[in-house]
Amino acid sequence: MSGLAHTRSHPNDSQAAATGSHPPAHKPDPTVQHAAQGGLSAASASSPSQQPDALNELESLKLKLKSALRQFPDFPSPGILFEDILPIFADPALHDALVRALELHVSQAYEKPDVIVGLEARGFLFGPSLALRLGVGFAPVRKKGKLPGPCETAGYQKEYGEDFFQIQADAIKPGQKVLIVDDIIATGGSAAAAGALVKKLGGQVLGYAFLLELDFLKGRAKLDARVDTLLTGQMAKE
Repeated sequence: MSGLAHTRSHPNDSQAAATGSHPPAHKPDPTVQHAAQGGLSAASASSPSQQPDALNELESLKLKLKSALRQFPDFPSPGILFEDILPIFADPALHDALVRALELHVSQAYEKPDVIVGLEARGFLFGPSLALRLGVGFAPVRKKGKLPGPCETAGYQKEYGEDFFQIQADAIKPGQKVLIVDDIIATGGSAAAAGALVKKLGGQVLGYAFLLELDFLKGRAKLDARVDTLLTGQMAKE
C-alpha cells in the first residue's frame, strides 16, 4: 500500500505533534552527543542567522506536503482511514519539496550519514533521491530472495507470522554511519530488522526517518536509535 492506514480518527488528530524527535529512553539524545563531539553536519553547525531561515523553510515545506495527503475512509477495510502519499510523487514540485524537506531535516538533526538505507518498497520512493541530494550512497533492504549475491538476513514478526529482510553483504562497510528511511512506522518490526542488518555489517545506525507514524502502535519502542517522523502521526480512536 502507498500510504498510512489507521483506525478512524478526527481529521485534527492527523496534525498531532509527531514531527519531533524522540531518542529511546535508555539512550541520550544523539544530537547532544554530536554537538559535544563537534560532529554536527555543516548545516547543523551553521551560524545562528542561517538556522532560523532553514527552520522556517522546513516548516513551510511540511505544511505544503501535509496538505497534499489524501484520506480514504474505510480502506482497505471498514473502520480504517487510509492516508495516501502518492499525490506527492505525482507532482514534481511536491516531490522536490519532499526531498528538500528531508534534506533539511537530516542536515539539522544528524551528522552526515555515509549511507541511506531504504526499506522495501516505499522507502525506495524517496531514499535514493535523498541519498543523491546529500551526496551519499544508497542501499536497499528487500524481502528475502530478492537480492543477488551474498546477503545478511534478519527476521521480524508480522500479524500472521514471521517475515525476513535481507541486505547485500557488501552494501555497508564497517564503521559507516547509516540513516534508515521508510514511509511509515507502525509496529516498528521491519525497521528494527533493518537496523539489525546494518549492525551485522558493522555499520552505525544514526537513526530512523519516516514520513508518517501510527503513534498508538508504539513502534518507536522497538528501535534503539533516534526516530523522526516528518509529516504526521495518527492516534488510535478513543
